Amino acid sequence: MGRGKKYSGYKAYEYLTPGIDYKEFKFREATPKDWSYLVPLSKAEEERVEEIIEKNIIIDLHEHPVHYTADPSQSLVLNREGRDFMAYEALSRSGVDCVFDNMMNGSANTTSKHGWKWTDTIHDLGQRLCDIAHQDFVIHCRTVRDIHYAFETGRLAWVAAMESSTCIENEVDRIDVLYGLGVRQMGLVYSESNTLGTGLDEMRDGGLTDFGYDCVIRMNKLGMLIDVSHVSDQTARDTIESSKKPVIISHAGSKTVHPIKRMVPDDVLQGLAEISGVIGIEAAPGYTATKDNPVPSIDTYMAHMEYCIELMGIDHVGCGPDTLYGDHVGLYKLYDELMTKDGMGHYPRPRQQEDLTVAELPTHVKGLENPTEAVHNVIRWMVKNGYSDDEITKIAGKNALRLLEEVW
Repeated sequence: MGRGKKYSGYKAYEYLTPGIDYKEFKFREATPKDWSYLVPLSKAEEERVEEIIEKNIIIDLHEHPVHYTADPSQSLVLNREGRDFMAYEALSRSGVDCVFDNMMNGSANTTSKHGWKWTDTIHDLGQRLCDIAHQDFVIHCRTVRDIHYAFETGRLAWVAAMESSTCIENEVDRIDVLYGLGVRQMGLVYSESNTLGTGLDEMRDGGLTDFGYDCVIRMNKLGMLIDVSHVSDQTARDTIESSKKPVIISHAGSKTVHPIKRMVPDDVLQGLAEISGVIGIEAAPGYTATKDNPVPSIDTYMAHMEYCIELMGIDHVGCGPDTLYGDHVGLYKLYDELMTKDGMGHYPRPRQQEDLTVAELPTHVKGLENPTEAVHNVIRWMVKNGYSDDEITKIAGKNALRLLEEVW
């Protein structure tokens, strides 16, 4: 259906009364004109882009497609309320047929300022599903069939995803509970280690734990997609070796193109391709810049994509922009301040210098600032730079769809 979405104007939680049923916040404009950018195309190229979006399933493998506060410092106050506001109208203009929403997860702080708690995770998921149940544009996606249904009927398939398994603690059966509640993708570890394995921020890399191995096998049996985006390099290698089904790196880029710890080394990318996995290229501020250009944009993003295509083959690359409807850089600054002076219980220790400082960040990522423009601009860039329709549709959705058919 492309852009012909059947959106009737529903706003998040409109069945409730703001200020009475929940605390009201001022949100930033979803797609601000001062940050908006479209890759320039000729009329014929524009028509080709629209035809590609109209005739093919478009899948965004990693987003936070919700409204964020106009004042970034209020985002934690919003999180404490336990209620994210999906940007239905903006999503209806994106051309995307299926979006993987990674919800609050680590930023959900209803019961703990440190996040990743089981109660907060269930609360977050339940609130979102309640909101979705009161409208008819977004459908809760549990199967590949749901994606096809959304495409055919002009709706949006919403996949409940989580960036880390920290909330399951040492209870493997909690993975079954999350699956039963509709979660279909989950990361093993975020940047800090948990009971499953080592996170990418740690000084020493212990890889996947025995419990983590148990979780990999359980997720394989359930049909839950395993994400190794934020794990350490060895944890990624161990998971790729252990999994009986393809795994995903939903949002990252190449460490060769941008040599920081957040990016992925060549051997992990090659190992991922060997088990039919997919990497979704990330566009979060600062990360998918390049070693030659520290200012992230659609062009530096595509440098990562083209490198991964060359290394892994075009069948193993997709889009996982990791954007949101708000001030992404402002949020980075907020969390940087919290980590250094807000009494979070973090103490300085000898370690490698951080790869990224807030001072290096631009105001926004040109061409990849929010879910409405992100995948759309990837398609535009590929049209402008001579890719075939078959190549573009693989990146924009077919590779992801093939992966989901194997895992789900």
